[in-house]
Amino acid sequence: MKQILLPAALIALISSPLAAQDAEAEDSGPSLMERGAELFWEGLRQEMAPALEDLQGMMEEFGPSMAEFLSRMGPALAGIAKEVEDWSAYEMPEILPNGDIIIRKKPKDNAPAAKDSEDEEGVTEI
Repeated sequence: MKQILLPAALIALISSPLAAQDAEAEDSGPSLMERGAELFWEGLRQEMAPALEDLQGMMEEFGPSMAEFLSRMGPALAGIAKEVEDWSAYEMPEILPNGDIIIRKKPKDNAPAAKDSEDEEGVTEI
């Protein structure tokens, strides 16, 4: 949907100077460019209507439950966000069979410790 809205917005910005044509063009009716832009917008509205209706239906279906979820969980999630300094240090959330959700911390890289032990043995990496 974003792929359609951005070009549509750009065309709207480009086509707005067309409305500012001189009085002679307005007296003879819309120019070919204006008619083309009108037809384009009408076609775009017709093409987007089903998608917008689907989106509206989804919002009517999920909107109340999302609002309730955010009202209950919002403060807790904000508290977690304040405590976590680096989200990349954590694995993806995992849902356990009992419904619990856990977020594991990624294992720390032990490469420096392994390198020290190899140096003690006299092994040199090339």
